Amino acid sequence: MTRSVELDCTAQKPGLAGFDASVRFACPQCGTALKSDSCQACGFCLELCCGILDALPPVRKAYYASFIEDYEQIRASEGRGSKNEDFYLALPYRDTTGRNTRQWQIRSRSFDCLLQQILNPNFPARGARVLDLGAGNGWMSYRLAKAGYLPVAVDLLVNDADGLGAADYYRAHLPCLFPRVRAELGRLPFQQGQFDVAIFNASLHYAEDYVACLREAFYSVHHGGMVIVCDTPWYADDRSGRQMLAERRSVFMDRYGFASDSIKSLEYLTDERLGMLEQQLRIQWSIRTPHYDLRWRLRPLIACLRGRREPSRFRIHVARKLSA
Repeated sequence: MTRSVELDCTAQKPGLAGFDASVRFACPQCGTALKSDSCQACGFCLELCCGILDALPPVRKAYYASFIEDYEQIRASEGRGSKNEDFYLALPYRDTTGRNTRQWQIRSRSFDCLLQQILNPNFPARGARVLDLGAGNGWMSYRLAKAGYLPVAVDLLVNDADGLGAADYYRAHLPCLFPRVRAELGRLPFQQGQFDVAIFNASLHYAEDYVACLREAFYSVHHGGMVIVCDTPWYADDRSGRQMLAERRSVFMDRYGFASDSIKSLEYLTDERLGMLEQQLRIQWSIRTPHYDLRWRLRPLIACLRGRREPSRFRIHVARKLSA
């Protein structure tokens, strides 16, 4: 079992030497623009360890400690990592472990839609700077880098199986490994307007405050840039979402002995929630629906015929930043 609430490194040190100098940072504690690794306003210091820039303040590490421990235990049990490089290089198109094949099939369809229908048409020259929010093991950042984009991978997890540490498997297959930053979605450590796109990579549903996380993403992209929510569960009826949460907590209690609810993640989207976000953030969502196979598209009908709750669906939600 892999657990690493703290970065597993004996050489943790302050400083940005060796890190991508084109990324401009801000203090995640007070928001001050950083000219070096240390914040002159509050004293917070960025630390670089094993190629990962740690921008998570100590108090926030303590806040997330139980969540990370529970989450890593669940992910390890589900077979979300491997000691084989081929596993990571094949994602999202193939799960060489065979343990989560169906889920990766869905993720691959979502990624193809994201790349072909959203990124390529809007950034045909490539070279766009992309913030990969909830990057996990870095598979999307790797695929984007191979396609000519310039990703920065952000996640809370840093372990070498399912967190940012696992991105080392991609190092030999890229001219330069993409930057990796440990941070929380609601307190991103970046200065304003330096990215073309911010993608919530199957991650927005872990947020406790959608508005705060989306504001951070919009702050990080420039005027005319995009914020994209990909692979977050969506329900037509909020009651289905609430029932899903109750079912999941019950399963986790039976299987792991805990409900995995140490933080109050919102877990899913509905049209009502999306509408409220439009009003509060003054944005307008456009929706893309990936071309999933017939079996997946028939799930809502089958559930209805069997008297079961509505299953989750996945859509890609896109909004442009139209104001400063």
